[in-house]
Amino acid sequence: VIHEVDGRPACLIKFLPGVSLSQPTAVQAAAVGRALADLHLATRDFAPTRANSMGWTSWAPLFDACGHSLNQIAPGLYDDLGRVIDTVVGTWQPDAFDHCAIHADLFPDNVLMLGNDVTGLIDFYFACTDIRIYDLAVMHSAWAFDASGTTFLSDIGDAVMRGYGARFPLNDVETAAFPTLAAGACVRFALSRAWDWLNTPADALVTRKDPIAYVRRLKHYTPDLVRRVA
Repeated sequence: VIHEVDGRPACLIKFLPGVSLSQPTAVQAAAVGRALADLHLATRDFAPTRANSMGWTSWAPLFDACGHSLNQIAPGLYDDLGRVIDTVVGTWQPDAFDHCAIHADLFPDNVLMLGNDVTGLIDFYFACTDIRIYDLAVMHSAWAFDASGTTFLSDIGDAVMRGYGARFPLNDVETAAFPTLAAGACVRFALSRAWDWLNTPADALVTRKDPIAYVRRLKHYTPDLVRRVA
């Protein structure tokens, strides 16, 4: 809660107990799926809106900004990502789905847990108004793979969907569109990581994240479109 004390802004923050998980179990993944659904249920009538700064309209411009330098990260990355973006953006239908306030970045390290209980969702930097099920797709793509993006963890992925669906079941249209929305989530993180990979100075005190880990995830959601990157 933001206040003013002696003419200066002040913020009162509640301490949240818990730890972030590096290797969540299926039970924990289901609990976070339920928590995400509860967040969406709680914000359905939230009036303020905020555009998604990393939404689908930003992907093609960011891809163009990276350009053929993408092939410095992995041979063929420019062609593979371009193919996926053309297909996903060409079939993106934002008006066909419910919108609400979404987290948009719900990786395991943005969740606090004590055992199997969720104690907090944190880091709302990218929070915005967008497709509700896209938020679930972001979580699914972040949780249901090993760190390299090579192995799909079906038990974790199923648990995420089961936990969310227990609170907020998907309808047939959402279920059919889910692979496309998840591919969009992969594009978003592959592109932002690629941009950082290409533009972060070598002496910067940050650790770059591997964009190829998200290109590999694309092979699960759009197996026919990723042809060159291993």
